[in-house]
Amino acid sequence: MSAVGLKPIVEVQFADYIYPGLNQLVTEISKSCYLSCGKYPVSNIIRVPIGAYGGGGPYHSGSVESTLATIKGIKIAYPSNAADMKGLMKAAYYDPNPVVMLEHKGLYWSKVPGTQDAMTIEPDKDYIVPLGKGLLVQQASQTAIDIGASMCIITYGMGVHWAKNAAKQFDDQIDIVDLRTIFPLDEELVFATVRKHGKCLVLTEEQLNNSFAEALAARIMQNCFQSLDAPVATMGALNLPAVPMNMGLEAAMLPNTEKVADKIREVLNS
Repeated sequence: MSAVGLKPIVEVQFADYIYPGLNQLVTEISKSCYLSCGKYPVSNIIRVPIGAYGGGGPYHSGSVESTLATIKGIKIAYPSNAADMKGLMKAAYYDPNPVVMLEHKGLYWSKVPGTQDAMTIEPDKDYIVPLGKGLLVQQASQTAIDIGASMCIITYGMGVHWAKNAAKQFDDQIDIVDLRTIFPLDEELVFATVRKHGKCLVLTEEQLNNSFAEALAARIMQNCFQSLDAPVATMGALNLPAVPMNMGLEAAMLPNTEKVADKIREVLNS
């Protein structure tokens, strides 16, 4: 469809269902522009509801951003609120590359308690969020920065809301960066924010082993080493093969506001 000038916008109903389509995504969609020397760019948008809440179980709750981030030739967006979702969708529409739009199911209608901030009104009808442009959604006070009592959290999607709610327990000590896109990544904002504080937490809903979050933490360590006062911390879900259906076990697996607050204390005291 894209090769003949149309702009396909399709949906994979749950992130866990994207795996049967990986062959086409990897071998055809992501490589077409490169292999045809730009003659056949497959410009499309793939919408993917993602994330865990409410006992969705092993086949309706997974996070796949790390898997997608290994595919060269696609862009990946992951908004944390409604306005950014629409702004990123517009940017994706005008982008000549294939874009995967990850949309956390728990943020639809703010189903998860503490995510009311996701129900944002778009700033204007022409609002567009450039792919690769993160946002500093909360800033620490200059006083906290000056006395070395501050840190930053680098996150996206549901992690933004966990971070914002956890930060309420601290006295203007936390910067929070909403990445908004996994790739391209706003490295300039990330590195500048980390260097400002010297302490950093990379927060994700994914299982941590071999994840995008761990790769980002390593990149931060390499580029900001001389500014760090502590190792770059990471936090994500427990390293289980799948999200349990039992809601008590699901809660035990996932990060939440209190777990993030405990991690913040650990980083600040390190």
